Amino acid sequence: MTKGTNDLQYTLLQIERVISDWFFGVDRDHTGEETVQSIPSEYLDINRKWRAVLPSDELAIRPVEERLCDFEDVVIALDPERARYEASRCIHCPDPAPCTLACPAHNDIPSAMWLIEEGHFLEAAALYRRSSSLPEICSRVCPHDQLCQGSCVHGKHNQPVLTGALEAFVVDFERRMVGVEIPVGPASGFRVAIVGAGPAGISCAEQLIQSGHQVTIFDAKPAPGGLLTYGIPNFKLPKDLVLERWHDLERAGVEFVGNTCIGRDLTLDDLFSRGYHAVFVGVGTGIDAPMKAEGVELPGVYQATEFLMRATTRPDLLPADSGGPLQIGNRVVVIGGGDTASDCLRTAVRMGAEEVTCLYRRTENEMPGGVKDRKLAREEGARYQFLTQPVKFIAGEDGRLAAVECLRMELGEPDSSGRRRPLPVEGSNFLVPADTAILSLGYWPDPQIGETTPGLQTHNYGLIVADPQTGATTRPGVYAGGDAVTGPDLVVTAMVAGRRAARAIDAYLANTCAHG
Repeated sequence: MTKGTNDLQYTLLQIERVISDWFFGVDRDHTGEETVQSIPSEYLDINRKWRAVLPSDELAIRPVEERLCDFEDVVIALDPERARYEASRCIHCPDPAPCTLACPAHNDIPSAMWLIEEGHFLEAAALYRRSSSLPEICSRVCPHDQLCQGSCVHGKHNQPVLTGALEAFVVDFERRMVGVEIPVGPASGFRVAIVGAGPAGISCAEQLIQSGHQVTIFDAKPAPGGLLTYGIPNFKLPKDLVLERWHDLERAGVEFVGNTCIGRDLTLDDLFSRGYHAVFVGVGTGIDAPMKAEGVELPGVYQATEFLMRATTRPDLLPADSGGPLQIGNRVVVIGGGDTASDCLRTAVRMGAEEVTCLYRRTENEMPGGVKDRKLAREEGARYQFLTQPVKFIAGEDGRLAAVECLRMELGEPDSSGRRRPLPVEGSNFLVPADTAILSLGYWPDPQIGETTPGLQTHNYGLIVADPQTGATTRPGVYAGGDAVTGPDLVVTAMVAGRRAARAIDAYLANTCAHG
């Protein structure tokens, strides 16, 4: 028997293992007990030098003149032929591969690349679902250039492998061809309440339902999804994907209670009194950071959350008190430099504004948002004005916003964040005409849950103190994860936190509640 035959047989056995793990719900890399690749690189008889020089097709984006006419996805999805070619560029680094280490979920990316290259798309999708509860979401909204894709060794001399697009391709293929079903474990008799229907809460529920626990998610909004539904525009994350993933959970038995703010309408103690044995809190950081400036309450000045929710969410999903359609006028300014600011810029352009400008008090080098989103925003017509600090919002004769008074800035020494501190240039005041101003200055936690839950320790204006590995809080039976613990972070880190907490909750129910 030749070495090639042995390699083929070994690879086929590994593929069978992937399928078996998927069917039986095995998750081999979520505890650290087994982190080796499902298809070890050393068994692959490939020419790495040849693969290292293969050019990338690069991510295909819809033409500007086309994508500005709607809010649809700007990315052109890979087809099977392009997917197989792009995956064949992977040189299969020694385990653990840099891309796997850079992924917060530790997806087995090299093995998935081999499966895709061989045309085993369903098996690749199963591999992603072993370590990720939201692969259809993370594959689109993760900053891949800073994580898996940015760690690809191709990036030193070539274009990195399009890991995010390939993940999106296989999980979309799976949904089209066979659908997605979450396996449900035998009923345990335990009930778990999840507070917050965003990435952390959804992921925690997806894991708990597989352990046989009855799960109910409470959320202040009328529909599940959290920022996935109410904060990320459709051109970055099609809402249908979010709703489809929710329907997977619904079919598995997860219940949703909307329009219920925990900390105001109900407390955590109320949930325990209603028979829930454990609670997971994944409410995120949904309060927009305020701006102290004269005129900030003028009509025409919006917080980013309200603007994106009203501008990009389907009317049937909006809260009853969200207000009517937005009228933004021709001149829009967005204040801030993160990814949310880019989302607001690109949304305003699609709403028909003639002049859309980002005002940022530092230079582009200090901007926290992703380069890719800024590139797309510029292509779509947004402009950037750096070293500019708004200090006052000025009303016109009709009482609405008419202009923003700004100061020129210069950079001084680095501050506590490591970025150079912006300093005002005395006497440099100037006006920027504006019909609408959008404040995208970051997010704060909501302190309500901490204030209404005896024994629950919080810090930093309401962030919940929790064990980073288990999500356990200072209140027995209460777990927390995601932005509500860490502050604003990535969707994928919230997803991972939800999964970790689910394992801890499962152990708590088995070891404490079952004997108590």
